[in-house]
Amino acid sequence: MWVVGLSLCVMTATWARTAPPAKAEVVAMMRKACDWQLAQPVKKIDNGWIPAAFYIGVMATYDTTQDAKYLAAATKWSEDAHWQPRGTMPSARDDADRNDSGKEARFADNQACAQVYLDLYAMKKDEARIAPAQAIFDAEIASPKPGRNEWWWCDSLFMAPAAFAKMSAATGDPKYAVFMAKDWWDATEFLFDKNEGLYYRDHNFFDKKTASGTKTFWSRGNGWVAAGTVRVIDALPGDFAGRDKFIELHKTMCAKLQALQGDDGLWPSSLLDPAEYPGGETSGSAFFCYAMAWGINHGTLDREKYLPIVIKAWNGLVSKVNADGKLGSVQKVAGAPGKVNPNDTMPYAVGGFLLAGSEVARLKSE
Repeated sequence: MWVVGLSLCVMTATWARTAPPAKAEVVAMMRKACDWQLAQPVKKIDNGWIPAAFYIGVMATYDTTQDAKYLAAATKWSEDAHWQPRGTMPSARDDADRNDSGKEARFADNQACAQVYLDLYAMKKDEARIAPAQAIFDAEIASPKPGRNEWWWCDSLFMAPAAFAKMSAATGDPKYAVFMAKDWWDATEFLFDKNEGLYYRDHNFFDKKTASGTKTFWSRGNGWVAAGTVRVIDALPGDFAGRDKFIELHKTMCAKLQALQGDDGLWPSSLLDPAEYPGGETSGSAFFCYAMAWGINHGTLDREKYLPIVIKAWNGLVSKVNADGKLGSVQKVAGAPGKVNPNDTMPYAVGGFLLAGSEVARLKSE
């Protein structure tokens, strides 16, 4: 009885914590999760969106720890891909009505890797690191499509826009950020439900309801957008026309999301219908934790209101990391809410966890 009572006391103290966890504690968890994922066998060179999301997190881990091994891992991955955006991909996620570029390098999923290349370029100004992506972006700008056709699924708002904003920062040419902002807001006009403060995954969900009759909003899909928004804000100069509009979107989404957090600190796969797929899901939750912690650190979100939410979210995420460092309860590759298995993991979720940790580690006790 004493052991059980002690465990409950410890658990209660953890969840009741109102001060941020110590940086060393957060960094230890980041290292554990990152090292586990880096140690997993890789069958072939892949610079698609799944490893790209992870290596974005690896770069965040390097930024937080300044441990050269993480920088070396991200650099090697980029060198193995010859600094190229991914040029081909399976067509399973193509939408014939709204997209005809699923196998092209301009497809947003294939451009996520450029975020890593651009971060590495910022450390070493070697044109070879950004030239392939820049050529593709230039071609895209020269042959534009409306944002709702270019970025017709909400995940894309994490994959490509921050790379365009970072390209402007790298080159000093604002055209990439201007192009990005125009397409972003056209895609948002198409996918964003202003009444709910959330994004539909794509046009197939505009009228789709769950079994209980609620609107269908996918956790990870909205996580991609929440994280993508703050990454765009981070990359834009402070005087960029329209930067405040991104901040307002960030605040609107976080205001909605904070009310949907589960008792375990995580968000369900189906945001408005937790019973549809019971249990917290870690990939969407990691991106929400990241966006909210970023907001506290950058003064866009009220610390008193959001700090308990972020701490609860971080604790919930940590509870899903096993003794080896494997992050569980990840919904596997999908385009809609779905079942969450405790033992499932994926690199993109680890990337989100590392991004969340990088901002939680910066939280200051006051």
